[in-house]
Formats: sequence, C-alpha cells, structure tokens
Amino acid sequence: MDMDAFSAVNGDKWSRLHELAFKRRLSGAEADELLRLYQSTSAHLSLIRSLAPESGLSAALSATLAQARTRFTGARSNFMADLARFFVVALPAALYRLSWLTLACGAAFLLIGGAYALWIGNSPDALRTLATDSAIRKYVEKDFIDYYSENPAASFAGAVWTNNAWISAQAVALGITGIWVPMILFSNAQGVGIAAGIFAAAGKTDVFYSYILPHGLMELTAVFIACAAGLRIFWAMVSPGPRTRGRAVAEEGRSLITVALGLILVLFVSGLVEGFVTPSTLPVWVKIGIGSAVLASYWLYVLIWGRRAYLAGARGDLGSDDAGYTEIAA
Repeated sequence: MDMDAFSAVNGDKWSRLHELAFKRRLSGAEADELLRLYQSTSAHLSLIRSLAPESGLSAALSATLAQARTRFTGARSNFMADLARFFVVALPAALYRLSWLTLACGAAFLLIGGAYALWIGNSPDALRTLATDSAIRKYVEKDFIDYYSENPAASFAGAVWTNNAWISAQAVALGITGIWVPMILFSNAQGVGIAAGIFAAAGKTDVFYSYILPHGLMELTAVFIACAAGLRIFWAMVSPGPRTRGRAVAEEGRSLITVALGLILVLFVSGLVEGFVTPSTLPVWVKIGIGSAVLASYWLYVLIWGRRAYLAGARGDLGSDDAGYTEIAA
C-alpha cells in the first residue's frame, strides 16, 4: 500500500477528527461526526500499524484517537480536584471514624506505660535487673539526650519519619491478624514506661518529659491511629454485619489505606518536630507548646472537617467507579 496516497485520501478526515477531539464544546451533530470519524480512523490506524507500526503517522493518529476517546467516554477527574477531595473529604472522614478507637488505644497505652513507670520507678530491684548503676546513670545523663542530637537534624528527622511510617503501615496492614496491634501497643508502651521509670528513679522526670512530649504527643497519636485502623479491619472480619465478610474487609481495607497514606504526612510533621524542635535550645515550654499545637491542629482537622464529611456520607472509601463491583450480579 502506498502510504502517501493513503494519507492524501484520508488526511482531511484525520484533521477533522483532531479538530473535533480538541474542541471545547460539541453540538449534537458534531458529536455524531466525532464518533463516526473515530470508528473509521481506528480502522485506518489498524491498517497502518500492520504495515508500519513504529511510524510517526501511527503515533499521531494514536494520540488523536486517545483524545477523541475521552470526549465520549469521559475523562477522569482533574488531579488537583482528586487531591483536594482526599484532604477535605476522604482522609478526615476516615480519621473521624477512628476517633473513639484511637482514644481507646491511647488509654490502653497510658495504662500499660504508667504501670511500668510506677513499677520501675519505685522498685530498686526491678531497676537493677535492667542494667548496672553506671549504665543507668549513663543512659539518664547522656545517651537518652544525645540520641536526639548526635545526628544532623535533617537526616535524623528522615530516619524517624520512615521508621514510624513503617510501624504504622504494619499496624494497618497486619491488623487483620488480631495479634499485631496489641503487640505493637504493648511493646511501645512497655518501652516508654520503662524509660519513664528509669528517669523517675533518678529524680529527673522533668528531663524525660521535656524530650519526649514535644514530638511524642503527635507521634504516639499517629501510632494509636494506625492501631485503631488495624483493629477496624480485624473487627470487619470477625463481625461483618449485614455485609458479606469479603465485602466488609474490602471496604474497611480501602478506607483504612486512606488512613495509612494520611499518616505518612502526619508522621512527617512529627519527624520534623523531633529532628528540629526536641533537641533545640528553645525553652521547654515553647517546645512542648509546639508539640501541643501540632496535636491540637490534628484533632481540629478531624473533629471539624472529618465530622462534616462523615455526616455527608463519606467514609474514606474509593468512589464506586474505582472500587469496582461489590456484589456478584447476573
């Protein structure tokens, strides 16, 4: 086939298709014409590709057909619109659903951590089982404090961010086991409680809280949120309600992956606080004030935006077009 002759015969049709594909508004007649030209040009492209699959002509026609296809099948929403919907509707609604369970995870953490702190702080025998007197003194006076400043702030903040994001992702993804979340809560509460007990025994509780609270308020809350998300998936499997078990787990999983993505940003902020504010020379009340402001901003976001989105019917799940079929239908 003579490609030049073929292009000369059909070039006007291709130009017209290109014109209609990029036109802002189409009349009814133009829409019909667009569809006819799309069908004929698709056949032309198939023929051209059988002879010259890598030609510039086939690439140009492919691009024109792709644009034309969006005119009668519909294009996906704008990326910025999707991003705005994520932060204004999907994420706050998903976090709002977890608010009470987040507080419950926080209460369990405080009870376990407080019990360990009281035990270690008031039992010399228990304290001696942890380490020697010299090792404890070194930990209280040097190691704990140096941990926040021994590396450059930027690299330390990045390391903390990725580590905590990994822990949170595990809590969400493995929450369905029913075991992982209690294990994470207990191990973290145990570690914080023991450290608090060691400082209490040394009479330096104020030093401990001056270093742990600025970033810990938001960082630990993020862990509680992740644990709450994991528990929601587990409970969907145990008690799916009127839904099938597979559908319940799928819906909760999609909603709570939204939470996992949001926690990446939350932990990024807490990592910045831990890397730049906690080890800084700012007054203690300023550092704790910054940490409290970050935590308060989170809860305002959840309770105002999240409640509004939740009452409007949002749950953090994907839209029906993206989620696919939820029931088998004949």
